[in-house]
Amino acid sequence: MLNLGDAAPDFPIPSTECGPRTLRECLAEGPVLLYFYPADFTRVCTAQACMLRDAQPTLTATSVRIIGVSPQGVGSHDSFMARYGLPFTLVADTDRALARLYGVSALFGLFTRRATFLIDKDCTIVDRAVADLSLGAHQDLVRRAVSRFSGERTSST
Repeated sequence: MLNLGDAAPDFPIPSTECGPRTLRECLAEGPVLLYFYPADFTRVCTAQACMLRDAQPTLTATSVRIIGVSPQGVGSHDSFMARYGLPFTLVADTDRALARLYGVSALFGLFTRRATFLIDKDCTIVDRAVADLSLGAHQDLVRRAVSRFSGERTSST
């Protein structure tokens, strides 16, 4: 698994607004909260997505963008986003290549662990949370992200 201070691996991110982009291109606009989760529509994954949806305005105010990654396909992600009003991008990692790249694949690569990485504009992992069945560590990371980047947003405006 990637550690604090490691460079976050780049990858393509589909975007309906402006075509395909990469993580590095998104980072040029501000930090990214990249979260991996096991599956759309499951109890804990839905709670996590809704928690991030509710935190999104606060994160956006600090220029932090949310990107989710799970092994389901685009159709499942589109339904999941529509059903729960998710305002952020979900990446379809159907071959679990991103999960392996970030070190969050489990059980011989058959599952994706619940992990959240906070990535600074310079592509460095500055915080992370790994907790498969509990959201507390992920909620704490969101609070730390807001705290960390709220001063930067204020000083740059």
